Amino acid sequence: MSNDRAATALPLTACRECDLLQHEIALPPHAEALCLRCGAQLYRQTLHGPDTTLAFTLASVLLFLLANFFPLVRLELQGNQTSSTLFGAVTTLASQDLLSVALLVFGTTILVPAIEMAAMLYLLLPRRLGVTVPGRARTFRLIEWLRPWGMIEVFMLGVLVSVVKMATFASVVPGVALWSFGALMLTLAAAAHFFNPRDLWQGLPLHE
Repeated sequence: MSNDRAATALPLTACRECDLLQHEIALPPHAEALCLRCGAQLYRQTLHGPDTTLAFTLASVLLFLLANFFPLVRLELQGNQTSSTLFGAVTTLASQDLLSVALLVFGTTILVPAIEMAAMLYLLLPRRLGVTVPGRARTFRLIEWLRPWGMIEVFMLGVLVSVVKMATFASVVPGVALWSFGALMLTLAAAAHFFNPRDLWQGLPLHE
């Protein structure tokens, strides 16, 4: 009888794959709970929780600023040198009647990553400082909605291919922004890996 009461006091969670409703249990660090019926992952327990995600997000913000304020590459051809920042490349595309491409590059490599990192900081920093801020549930849903539109990896691959092709007829010197973009790709991937939605949902009140 006492065991039944203890089980009913545990919170419930539903499997995303088969909808089976199950009681949650406490997990050791790095462990994961699996569905009893289909074996899908129900939730996992990270070692440092949101603090690890916050550290990678802050590193991403710093790298993002470096990637946007310094030149991507410097070209040297017949004694002439030219370089451009990412935003400079966007304005150049727009001035060459490639407005749709310019908007796509601006949206996927500047606007969406900036909003995503700002939203992550809005959720993680107040939680770390013990401060309550409004709209946390909506901010979390915004991050989930924006995440597929961030395409820094695709942009980085395109830049590397272009650099290799340009190296055949000009001297190409990678700039600070190119290295920062490479590191930014890794820190954003790490932040997404350690981001555990369960930690945030557990901190939200029922009415939000």
